[in-house]
Amino acid sequence: MSIIHAIVLGIVQGLAEFLPVSSSGHLVLLQKIAGISESALFFNTMVHAGTLLAVFIVLRQDILALVRKPIQPLTGFLILATIPAIIAALAFGDFIERAFETGHFLGFSFLATSFLLCTAELLSRRAKASVSQKTMTWYDALIIGIMQAIAIIPGISRSGATISGALSRRLDRDFAARFSFLLSIPAILGALVLQLKDLLAGDPAFGSSASAGSIGTAAVIAGSLSAAIVGFFAIRLMLKIIRERSLFGFAIYTAVLGTLIIIDQAWTHFVF
Repeated sequence: MSIIHAIVLGIVQGLAEFLPVSSSGHLVLLQKIAGISESALFFNTMVHAGTLLAVFIVLRQDILALVRKPIQPLTGFLILATIPAIIAALAFGDFIERAFETGHFLGFSFLATSFLLCTAELLSRRAKASVSQKTMTWYDALIIGIMQAIAIIPGISRSGATISGALSRRLDRDFAARFSFLLSIPAILGALVLQLKDLLAGDPAFGSSASAGSIGTAAVIAGSLSAAIVGFFAIRLMLKIIRERSLFGFAIYTAVLGTLIIIDQAWTHFVF
């Protein structure tokens, strides 16, 4: 992978991680378009780490509040919402890795993201009252967590799924986005821990030594930095969008993209 390719993928990751269009799906698609054949799961994880840095910077006040007072309901909700994704990752890890490599389900996954966004937006508009951080329940957190677990499949947006879950439970729109972004912290950290375990164990997918493997250290660094910078602005943009606009635009985009991918996989084969 060249440094230019890595920077482009990092930019896409920074945008798509927080806009509800699936960063993992876009990374898989761009890797297919660029003809990148190296094992890319480690690279994908590292650019996710770049976006994690962006979360820490933008939501530093929310994070500091949790650090200063860790024993509070919000902490419990974040833990509870993380558990389904952990179970899904442990149970279906091999399947997810193959999905990253092949992209077989990518088109249908993008369509699923579109469906989730449309459904959540409609349910949110029909709600007569919103749920705040103070009135959130454990069941709300569990539903959001299940949505995050579903989103481990490339093409289903993690932010889109969790925000959709939150809106379907009538959470306040601003709090729904902030909870989704806070929830990305344990999700990304968990992926990093699993990748580090494989790296230290000498997994062939990462090369023969404890390095970035065949992709290259410089490319990994460039991709991670670009993801962090773009992610910073993407979070701020998404917080503004969800407060002031609807998610239908993102739903149309993912529906069109998913349809084009399915057509290509079935008939044209320009990319797949």
